[in-house]
Amino acid sequence: MRIRGAKKVHYDAGPNMTPLVDVVMVILIFMMLAGTFGGTEWYLTSNLPFSPKGGGGAALPAGFVPDQPLEIKVDSPTPDRFVARIEGYRAEDAATLRGVLTKMRDKLSAAGNPPEKIQVVISPARNVKYKFLVEVYQTALQANFQKVGFAPAR
Repeated sequence: MRIRGAKKVHYDAGPNMTPLVDVVMVILIFMMLAGTFGGTEWYLTSNLPFSPKGGGGAALPAGFVPDQPLEIKVDSPTPDRFVARIEGYRAEDAATLRGVLTKMRDKLSAAGNPPEKIQVVISPARNVKYKFLVEVYQTALQANFQKVGFAPAR
């Protein structure tokens, strides 16, 4: 005796998804193993001292002499240029800024502050593009300053 109802029922389940899932998993595993997990290349390195315990209100050790601060205020009046101001000096390009920074370094060195005790702080305005900050940062390093850091946008 043959059952005829079994042949009449046919469900269309669609395409087989198992090979697709296998290929996607192999690609995902390959990307995870071949990719880099580095994070430091996205940030500019700074030589400023860092104290995870201290913060702003920590007591200074006896005999500690703080670094001489030198603030560079960076503004961008138009999207294609920047203006840097340092203690009354104004620079609108990297060459002028390098000359001003060299002059300031020599002036501070003559006053008894060696270059390793001068702390340059770049203080950008909110409208300054990242490429201008990188240019100011590199110019400060080219002017032989060792401690260069950033302040929050003002």
